[in-house]
Amino acid sequence: MLKLLPGLHQFKSEIHSQNEKFFERLAAGQSPDAIFITCSDSRVVPNLITQTDPGTLFVIRNAGNIVPAYSVDSDSPAEEATIEYAINQLNVKEIIVCGHSGCGAMTGLLQMDKLDSMPAVKKWLKHSERTLDIIASDYCDLDWECKISAAIQVNVLVQLENLRTLPCISRRIINREVELHGWVYDIESGEVYIFDPVDEEFKAPVKTVDGFELDSARTYSNK
Repeated sequence: MLKLLPGLHQFKSEIHSQNEKFFERLAAGQSPDAIFITCSDSRVVPNLITQTDPGTLFVIRNAGNIVPAYSVDSDSPAEEATIEYAINQLNVKEIIVCGHSGCGAMTGLLQMDKLDSMPAVKKWLKHSERTLDIIASDYCDLDWECKISAAIQVNVLVQLENLRTLPCISRRIINREVELHGWVYDIESGEVYIFDPVDEEFKAPVKTVDGFELDSARTYSNK
């Protein structure tokens, strides 16, 4: 705790005091550009990765960047309620699910038998059992590191499918009022790979004369 106090003082005396107008606008209300669903891992900092200011991203974090699929038989989880608020109240039209390299949740998912000492974690990861099924059926021959890499990518896509089951999302997808995106952040390289639904690969974006495009030469699977 004591290690955090100097930062609080520095923020108030240096950052906040030099940007008072900006924070006055923030205090008046929010209008984020995107919902950013990512892992609770302390190494993943959405505004740092995207180089955006506070107020730009409506961030949802949990172990494994998971969005439980809609179910009429259970109470709405916090993730669904938070997404519903951002969509209905804040009119956000872009949703990003961002996994990351070295994800402990995905490692745990592949070793569920070792999670008996963390029953809450084990129960939570059951929302990603579809990922486990796909890895078991399609990627069982991979070595351990490649299997984790595959699980990280597959899990992002599974969570996008879970998103589509939420009533507040499904209606807007039909009307083309919201767009879903899958990302994987590689911590060591700093690269972010974006899922290309046409080629069905996670590709790195590259800057071109006219803007940005996805680079088929740099995919997360063979980086």
